[in-house]
This record gives sequence, C-alpha cells and structure tokens, in this order.
Amino acid sequence: MNNLKIAVIQSDIIWEKPSENLKRYTGMIKVSGNPDLVILPEMFATGFTMEPEQVKEGMDGESVKWMKNVSSNHNCAVTGSLIIEENGKIFNRCLWVTPDGTVEYYDKKHLFTMNGEDHHYSPGNKKLIVNYKGWRICPLICYDLRFPVWSRNCEDYDLLIYMANWPSSRHQAWKTLLPARAVENQSWCIGVNRVGQDGSGFTYKGDSVLVDPKGYTEFYGDSEQIRIFEISYQQLIDFRKKFPVLNDRDEFILT
Repeated sequence: MNNLKIAVIQSDIIWEKPSENLKRYTGMIKVSGNPDLVILPEMFATGFTMEPEQVKEGMDGESVKWMKNVSSNHNCAVTGSLIIEENGKIFNRCLWVTPDGTVEYYDKKHLFTMNGEDHHYSPGNKKLIVNYKGWRICPLICYDLRFPVWSRNCEDYDLLIYMANWPSSRHQAWKTLLPARAVENQSWCIGVNRVGQDGSGFTYKGDSVLVDPKGYTEFYGDSEQIRIFEISYQQLIDFRKKFPVLNDRDEFILT
C-alpha cells in the first residue's frame, strides 16, 4: 500500500470574503509540490460566521467549483468545509473532491450550541468514510472532536481528520483530544486549524497537528503556513497487528 502525501493548509481567513480567500489558497497550493491530498480548515472560504445567509452557496457555487479545479489541476483530493445551502437548509459541510470530479460530503453533526451554530445550521446525521488510494478516511469537523462515540473507529478507517476553527481560549483541549482520538482509534489523525482573528473577535493559535497511531504528535505552531508530510500505511498495519486493540472495542448502535 502506498504512503499518502498530504498538504495541510493552516491559514488566516479573511472574514466573509470567499473570492479573496480562494485566491490566497490557490497561491499556497501552487508551492505544495504534488500531494495526494490537500486539507483546508473549517469554513475555509468565510471563517466561522453565524450570518450564513450572507455567504452561503449551493453545491454549484464558486468555492465548490474552485475545489474541483484545484483537484483536477493538481491531480489530488481536496477537502475542507463550506457553508452550503441545500433543500432550504444550511449546513456546515465538509466536501471531499477528487480529480475525476466526484464530490462526497459530510454535514457537521455536533453544532456548537454555545455560539448559536445550531440556530443557523442544520446538523448532519451520517459519517462519511472515503476510500481513496487504498486508504479509508473519516473527515469530521471541529466540535465533533469532543465526542468520542461519534469518532469511534467502527468502520476500520485508517486516517481521521478534524478541520476546525478552534479558538485560543480552548487551545489546551485541542492539544489533548487529538492525540486521544488517534490512540483510542488506532489511526493516523490530523487536526487542521486556522490562525489569526475572525470577525467575531475570536483568536486562533493554529497548532495544526499530525498524530501517529501511538499518539506521538507534531504540532505546527501559530503562523500561517502549508506543511507537507507523508504517512505510512504499512506502519499503521504493523502496529495494529502487534497490538490489536481494535479487536476488543465495544459494539454499539447510535440512536
């Protein structure tokens, strides 16, 4: 099985200005080499706004078209979350786009009630497991990180991704929970966070991170940057064979 080369974009986000953000990301991705996968933060085109009516788009919108173009031009998968309106509802939607034009998506299940996200967005109720280059990948969004039952590796995924706008005031939780999710699920885990300050006055320290299945971490600091790394499928499989924790996991049904 091939290793997976991943480009993580830890960016500041210009508040509610999709076109300006997409232009900046285009420049960053141009210097990323030839990754298999590009990961962007939560609401990468707008920031974590509670005024989605101002910047919502459909599945044929500007940002979705941009993701398709990047995926095709760089021959890689692209993922990140956007504000998407569909059937009269607005979702914080993670899109997974591949070079052949295929678009899969996951709608954020756990909406951040303390900031009123549940008053403006509709929740999803189904996880997405992507099959990509032999890897099984589970993308989730921000607040989902706090809910281990939803993240639980019942589907035998190999890589768990959290795209986020995780503020500085709760930064220690971010740095604690990501390694926990990797260890308990015997999976590679990537957390992609933003930096800077948003239009609501919240600040973000970044610390996007790669965590290996044993919980060893590599944090990326608080600057805007793009990081490239490879993760090993064989390393994951060898560890699971040597220490088969998942064989003893609990079975349960979410209702």
